[in-house]
Amino acid sequence: MSVKTRFDRAFDRELLKEIQEKLDQGLLPQWLQTDPDIYEMELNNIFSRTWQFLGHESELKQPGDYVTRWMVNDPVLLVKTNTGEIKAFLNSCTHRGTHLCTADFGNKKTFTCPFHGWSFNLDGKLIGIVAGNKVYGEAMDKEEWALRPIPRVETYQGLIFGNLDPNAMSLEEYLGDLIWYWDIFLKRSDGGMEVRGTPQRWIVNTNWKCTLENFGGDPYHVPTVHKSTVELGISPSDPLYSSYGHQVVLKHGHCVNVNVASPGANLPPYQGMPEEMWSMFERNLSKGQLDVFYKTTVIVGSCFPNLSFHCPIHGSEGHLHNYLTLRVWRPLGPEKIEIWSWFLIDKAAPEELKENAYKGYISSFGPSGTLEMDDTEIWTRVVQASKGTMARDKYLSYNNLYNYMMGMGKVEPDSSWPGPGTAYPTCYVDFAFRGIHEYWLELLAKDME
Repeated sequence: MSVKTRFDRAFDRELLKEIQEKLDQGLLPQWLQTDPDIYEMELNNIFSRTWQFLGHESELKQPGDYVTRWMVNDPVLLVKTNTGEIKAFLNSCTHRGTHLCTADFGNKKTFTCPFHGWSFNLDGKLIGIVAGNKVYGEAMDKEEWALRPIPRVETYQGLIFGNLDPNAMSLEEYLGDLIWYWDIFLKRSDGGMEVRGTPQRWIVNTNWKCTLENFGGDPYHVPTVHKSTVELGISPSDPLYSSYGHQVVLKHGHCVNVNVASPGANLPPYQGMPEEMWSMFERNLSKGQLDVFYKTTVIVGSCFPNLSFHCPIHGSEGHLHNYLTLRVWRPLGPEKIEIWSWFLIDKAAPEELKENAYKGYISSFGPSGTLEMDDTEIWTRVVQASKGTMARDKYLSYNNLYNYMMGMGKVEPDSSWPGPGTAYPTCYVDFAFRGIHEYWLELLAKDME
């Protein structure tokens, strides 16, 4: 195999074919985690063409409210206009490209560039130029210098997504059957979900695929990495406790794990939500969704490429709570990500439940959360061990391959599962991982025919 040169399409086709052949065997090269050329291909063929989560409508309550977000390297200004419309713009002044607004959130009537003072209103229109008549005269058309909108912005149940590809499929088509599972927590109660607090952010030296996988299809790590929760009595001592339930593989690289309690465990239905809310669930969900939700302890999964979700029952006896956390794994390079973590709770839930759930979330997740620290250490160690000569060898002479073979040829789909997708009757399988990488390869291979 010749040494790869950037943008060598013949090599790329050959390389991706070899990766696909390995994936068919349940194997993947270790060097995919840290390879800079693969990372450049991901930026061009994945993150420039897929739907990425920007925020939730409840973060923008009043006209003039705004938040600043990122689509990998593209800064985004998300605003609520005076008419109540939510718009997303490239957060860059059209004059000299300055990063226009650097605050995380706030409320403004106009956005003024700190470089030369150009001002824009909530609709992105250029409304003010310093000494405009003197330096530009009458000929300048301000309409031509408005903020540049993100090409596609669409929402689902309050979740706001952006896409840099104007010709991309619709958001709902892209989400596909994932919607059936999301609705179990997004639509179960009257009024849906709302964000509480602001998203936490922190940097981790790892690769975005590692974290996407961890939430998307890896309950297998729970008894080992989070052993401290077992020792504290928060989690069951049964080493298979996170395997009970179903792993569901969906189109477009999406996946869901629906966990249920260990046999003989006595946990309340509906993830411990208050009984006075059960009538909402019965009214808002289908029979199949209700049957799944009734027995569920945790719904966790990933929406390709870099959004994960986790809706657990947490706490100890007498102090159980439920919430939803959304995660964006923003790539900062092949070996570094910025994690964004949101807390959401049912708008219709009692205030005491909201507060207790938020405290439980903070103690478990985020930079100081017990579960987060467990995961973060492992994620960084994956990359630490994947940067050397042996791990980065593309000739595969060192047999530097990941094992994604769990369940292959041994576990068959459950035809009685009430939801869409291909469901397997245990969560200790690697079908979700292989589904993620099948779509990852499909997107990388685009434009190479």
